[in-house]
Order: sequence, then structure tokens, then C-alpha cells
Amino acid sequence: METNKATIKRGENNASLILHVNSQEFEIILTDDNPNNVKSVFNNLLKELKKGLFGFNLDDETMDLYHDICVEYLKQLNTELKSVHTELIDYDLLES
Repeated sequence: METNKATIKRGENNASLILHVNSQEFEIILTDDNPNNVKSVFNNLLKELKKGLFGFNLDDETMDLYHDICVEYLKQLNTELKSVHTELIDYDLLES
């Protein structure tokens, strides 16, 4: 399993979780209640998951509420990615 980096981008009025996959970056805005944004990121992650299993580790030194939220979010995301990858195997949907 490949491990990718996740970082937190903090701004004055917003914060985002940035998921780094290969040369791409997927942004989940933490300060905005927009389920379509999360759905879009997850769909992009599914496309990448067809190429092989991966997970995320948070690369962040600032101990604040955003850090705590992202640690928990990534635990759940990594579990979900493993589960979906198993289903992709079961249905023979992985790319060669």
C-alpha cells in the first residue's frame, strides 16, 4: 500500500485538507458545508484507487482543532479506501 501526504492549508477565514495523490492535489474545504465538494474529491480518489491501494498520513505540525479533525477524518478515509479497494478487487474493476 502506498502512503500519500495530506496537509492542512489554513487561511484567515478558511481551512482546507489537501490530499496529495501522485502529482494531483484534492482539496476538502473544512470551513464550508458543501457535500458536493467532498463527493467530488471522493470520486476522484476512487479513480486513483483503481490503480492501486493507497492511504494518507497527515503532515502537519500545528496542534489545533483543524489538526485533530483531520487526523480523525483521515483515519475514517483510510478505512473507507481499503473497503472500497476490496470491492473493486471483488468486481474486477482494477486497472492493469
